[in-house]
Amino acid sequence: MDEERLRTFIDSFNTGNTPFLNELEIYAKETNVPIIRPQMQSFLKVLLALKKPAKILEVGTAIGFSALLMAEYNPVPCRITTIEKYEKRIPLAKENFKKAGRSEDIELLEGDAAQILKELDDEYDLIFMDAAKGQYINFLPDVKRLLKEEGVLLSDNVLQDGNVLESRFAVVRRDRTIHSRMRDYLFELTHDPELQTDILPVGDGITLSIKKVING
Repeated sequence: MDEERLRTFIDSFNTGNTPFLNELEIYAKETNVPIIRPQMQSFLKVLLALKKPAKILEVGTAIGFSALLMAEYNPVPCRITTIEKYEKRIPLAKENFKKAGRSEDIELLEGDAAQILKELDDEYDLIFMDAAKGQYINFLPDVKRLLKEEGVLLSDNVLQDGNVLESRFAVVRRDRTIHSRMRDYLFELTHDPELQTDILPVGDGITLSIKKVING
């Protein structure tokens, strides 16, 4: 089966987003800002419809596209906390939240996610990981702590455009640390007794993990 033809066929059914999100997506492409891919957008909308999360934590805001998509397509009112450390994108994200009328629904925490996660003590129905891929494994202990029982951990870009499939020595030297850390992350997620995880070829690869209920 031709994967590219299949992807094109599936994408042909994509109904798009709100006018503001469509404009924001065009801006992101023109300015080379990474945002979630169309397949991931569609998957996230279905997940929101199923889970109806009241509290969402996002690690990696960029210009606010995915946070706004979650706010827009969650069928229930929700509170979104999102973390970003790249100073140039923070004002853009805040402005986009304001333009979309979502400033009251989305709280942006500025700084290093590794430190901010340690300071949070709330519980979240959905945690979306879309930050520096080499840091996922370092974020995991706090992310697990913050995830409610039966909560969902969704991680994006775990296949790294196919690099994660290759051996360490087939990857260019500068990418080897990220490559090994992502493999460690996938192993931890799939072997953690507290999580039920699947790896799905959606977009650039995602993991979907459910935190199990601990009896007793």
